[in-house]
Order: sequence, then structure tokens, then C-alpha cells
Amino acid sequence: MIRWRRGEVRRLLPSWPGVLLCSVSLSTDEANDEEEAPTCRALAYPELVGTPEVGDSVLLNTGALDLGLGTGGYALVVALPDRLPPDHEGPGHLVKARYTPLQATVLGADEQGSPHHEILRSARGVDDMPVVVADLHSALPAVLAGIRSELPGTRVVNVMLDGGALPAAFSQVIGVLRENDLLAGCVTTGQAFGGDLEAVTVHSGLLAARHVLGAEIAVVCQGPGNLGTGTPWGFSGVACGEALNAAAVLGGRPVAALRVSEADPRPRHQGVSHHSLTAYGRVALAPSEVVVPDLPGIFGEHVRDQAWPLGERHTLVEVPVTGLEDEIRSLPVKVSTMGRGLEEDRAAFLSSAAAGRHAASLLRP
Repeated sequence: MIRWRRGEVRRLLPSWPGVLLCSVSLSTDEANDEEEAPTCRALAYPELVGTPEVGDSVLLNTGALDLGLGTGGYALVVALPDRLPPDHEGPGHLVKARYTPLQATVLGADEQGSPHHEILRSARGVDDMPVVVADLHSALPAVLAGIRSELPGTRVVNVMLDGGALPAAFSQVIGVLRENDLLAGCVTTGQAFGGDLEAVTVHSGLLAARHVLGAEIAVVCQGPGNLGTGTPWGFSGVACGEALNAAAVLGGRPVAALRVSEADPRPRHQGVSHHSLTAYGRVALAPSEVVVPDLPGIFGEHVRDQAWPLGERHTLVEVPVTGLEDEIRSLPVKVSTMGRGLEEDRAAFLSSAAAGRHAASLLRP
């Protein structure tokens, strides 16, 4: 199940907070000298495995790299066998990535040793906080652009699900958005870890976002990457419906962002993705506000027609997209979904931005 390789760090590459990238020469039986040894890019999480240096021997997992997965285009450093990091001394009894070789112990915001335990133990809800739920991590910047277009300065917290990448550090986007004051923090839930706060469930994650980080709006989405099988129920975005339920149970204002695409070559994702139709139409039992972007032309009509059945359970809210493209372009990050940018798939980002615009409008008196 794991493809193991040994290698040696040859060069350190440009990285981002929480992540160190390096070029590694792989050990092979066929290689007679350094020139013949194949190389690859490897990603290390220093908090987990220590900090690789040039010349270090590394133990790698190359499974995602060998399979050519889009968001897993790196080998992963599992260990520096000749230079192990010191033991981490600190509070925390919450174990994530449980019973895997790289399980990590973190301090949960809701555990008894946390300074936030009493706040979260007594919290009963999220006080009508709008909660935007989106299928893909790539929707996050566009949702924030929509919020900013309606109500600049809104305090927004990302609640990260564990359907994609588990380490929050894998997301370059979160760091840049935080540096530019577009995102106030990140709460990692379930098996995901590495956020400003750790939570056991999406429910406690929403409570932590509201009562500890002071969120006015929460944006719930999985980490970078997702899992889909082309079957009606076999995709990680099913959790979006469960997140809407959680927001409603906690007294929030659940807002569903449709996953929309005009450029995806797969029929199941053209127009409104089957991910949204299933998660919102069949999994989400609590009434929510489903944002339908007012896209122009025949494609816009097609999106409205596809979304119409969701109105049996939810309230459909048509939101204009005027000006949202400029807001997206002004972001400090370049938006991308499935390798497509704004020019290739405007509808994808406008749909997410429209959800953000509507959520911000709910804060107005």
C-alpha cells in the first residue's frame, strides 16, 4: 500500500510556512553514480519529521507521486533516519491521523487541558453566524472575495474538513490569505491537523471559530485535494451536506456554495456538479440557503435549471455576480481549480464568490 524509497537531499527548494521542499536523489540498484540516480521533489513537514538538510538521508513515500495525483505531485518525507528530531514536549492529548505511522498529538481546543475548554463546554450555538459550505478548497479564496465585495473587513475563519489534505500546512493559500488579513484563522477538524485550533468534529470546529477566534462568518471546506470515484456516493464532498446540518443544529445560517463548472470535461461535473446535487439534495436534511449565481446566457439558465430541484428542501437565492470577477482578480493569490484558472473556468469561481457575497449580506441589519 505504501511505495517506499530511500534518497538523499541534494538541494533545498523554495518553500512556505510549515513545509520544506527539497530535491532528492533516489537510491536505486541500477544507479552506478550520482548522474544516473533519478531525482524527485519531496515535501517534508518539519513539525512531524524534523528539518531536512542537504546531505541528509531520507525515507520517502512515493505513492501519490507515482500515481500522478494532481495535488500529490511530491514524494513525502517520512523520516530522517540518521537524524531524528527531538521529542516534542507540550500539552495535548488529541491524536490525529490516528494509528497510522505518523499519528500526531495535538492540543484540541475542546479537550480538558485546553484554555478554551470551558468556553466550548458551555457554548450552545454559533449565534446566527453565516456558515458557507463549499466542496473544494479552491473555492475558499473566491468565497472570501465575495465577502469582501459586500462587507470589507469581515472576520472570517476557515473550518477545514478532513476529506482532502490532512495537514493544513499543505495549503499555500491559507498562509497568503492570512498574511493579507482576508482570513482570521483556520480550525482543523476530524483527522485534519495543523490549524490555529484543533477540533474533534465540525461541530466543535464551528464553535471554536465563533467563540475562540471571533468569526463573523465561517467557511467550511476540505483541505487541498479531494476524493471522488465517479459513483453517486463515493466522494469526500458528501461531508458538505453534513456540514450544513451541523451549522443548522448549532443555530447558524447555513449557506451552500454550488460547485459549478463550464470547463470540466467530465459530464458529472458540468454545470452544477453531482457532488453539490447529492450533498445538498440528499445529505443535507436541514433547510439551508443555496446560492445560485446569476450567470449570463444559456449556461446560466442551465445552472438555474439544475439547481431548481434543490428548492424542494432549501431556499434558492439568486445572487448577482456583477463586479465579482474584479474582486477575484484583486486577490493576493491566483485562483485555480483542477488546474484551471479564472480565464478557463469563470463560472467555478463566480459561483463561490456569489456564496460569499450572500453570506456577508446576512450580517447587515
